[in-house]
Amino acid sequence: MKIEKVSEEIACEYFKQGIDCSQIVMGYAAEKLGICSDNALKISAAFGGGMWAGRTCGCVTGALMALGLKYGYCEPNSTEQKNILLGKKAEFEQKFIAENKSIVCREILSYDLSKPEEMSLIMEKNLLFTICPKAACSACKILDEML
Repeated sequence: MKIEKVSEEIACEYFKQGIDCSQIVMGYAAEKLGICSDNALKISAAFGGGMWAGRTCGCVTGALMALGLKYGYCEPNSTEQKNILLGKKAEFEQKFIAENKSIVCREILSYDLSKPEEMSLIMEKNLLFTICPKAACSACKILDEML
């Protein structure tokens, strides 16, 4: 499945189909990075909802995977490239925080989806279909500037 464009409406439809935030962002970046979109979706599948523990937002982890593919390193003693990557990571996180108030899922949603009673509130308030699509669009927009 290719994710060529992301809007709040498109992201919402993906969420309804069971595609998570990390997958939307990494899937969106796949073509730009020259990787198979199916592999991008599989690689990022376990990271939605802050790894389903309300930790680092899946939009952020998906974006960091994409930045790692673009700016990462794979050889020992790659200090210069590591510093470039860490600079890009910090830049992304700063921009994401400016638009979404945090990089932590439970802080963005104001509830912890790993707790059943709070997940019920998230669903009752429709947050996965309002706040999360905005965060996914934000991450993709920032990646457009950085990839």
